[in-house]
Amino acid sequence: MNLADKLDRIVARADELRALMSEGLAGDAYVRASKELNEIDPVVARVDQLRNAEREQREAEAMLGEPDMRDLAEEELRGFKERIPALEHAIRLSLLPKDEADDRSGLLEIRPAAGGDEAGLFAAELFQMYQKYAASQGWRFEVMDFDESELGGIRGATAEITGKSVFARLKYESGVHRVQRVPATESQGRIHTSTVTVAIMPEAEEADVQIDEARDLRIDVYRAQGAGGQHVNKTESAVRITHLPTGLAVAMQEEKSQHKNKAKAMKLLRARLYEQQRAALHATRSADRKSQVGTGDRSERIRTYNFPQGRVSDHRINLTLYKIDRVMQGELDEFIDALTAEDQAARLAAEE
Repeated sequence: MNLADKLDRIVARADELRALMSEGLAGDAYVRASKELNEIDPVVARVDQLRNAEREQREAEAMLGEPDMRDLAEEELRGFKERIPALEHAIRLSLLPKDEADDRSGLLEIRPAAGGDEAGLFAAELFQMYQKYAASQGWRFEVMDFDESELGGIRGATAEITGKSVFARLKYESGVHRVQRVPATESQGRIHTSTVTVAIMPEAEEADVQIDEARDLRIDVYRAQGAGGQHVNKTESAVRITHLPTGLAVAMQEEKSQHKNKAKAMKLLRARLYEQQRAALHATRSADRKSQVGTGDRSERIRTYNFPQGRVSDHRINLTLYKIDRVMQGELDEFIDALTAEDQAARLAAEE
């Protein structure tokens, strides 16, 4: 089916839904119709713009034969030469299959990998980078777990990022991030290479993942460990939950309350299980979290942060920006926009 036929069907479906709703649909039927109409209305609006542009283009072409109108017609046609393909492209993008998780909030997990203390220090800086990016987007950034090391780095950290389209914007950040710089602990000025793993998962609702707590979970409580917090090593507030069918385990110790730590651990567990389910449904995604973020080896990376040269390079799209200070302050849109465009182009090519 060509694009014109697809657009005719969408417009006809919108008209059909409006007629059904005006005739007195009620209850769940009305809700379903309203939801479908809301989803296709933006496409219908673009179709109207496209067809109006095509009509005006034909009118301009008809004026070419009139000497007094020729210059004006040629000027208008030059505008349509750019406008119509842009509208067609926007429509094709809107027709791509939607990722149901794109509108959801997300969970961020960061872990140091290769590089010892330096990896832990850079992991803490990446965590702050995403916190600043979230603030620039007007999202809420809530630290769920923050295991600080003695030198000010982290052994691992988790955050819940709440807002519109969090997962859509951040999902391309999952992978191995490599840093090249002279560590603060390096006395001879040598550049070291370290890696940090980043995972972004869509927030899962209870209905997304079926868990029988009595049969599927083993819950262990223990005394919190690590730097900071008056409750550390005094009460059994930390919680570790193991999902027996898959072997996935999550642990939380940030809160003084065992109940709050359990709730956070369950939220993270559901997100990991939901991501596994999504991986099974979408073959292009990794089969599990380990393959999503890689092993953390120095040779596996999606992005390199080279401090001596002041550059950040994303190896998936061969994009290098010489503004590492601004990137570390949370200016990520240039990377995210480019990655989104690359993904959309690949999916458009696959549809053709």
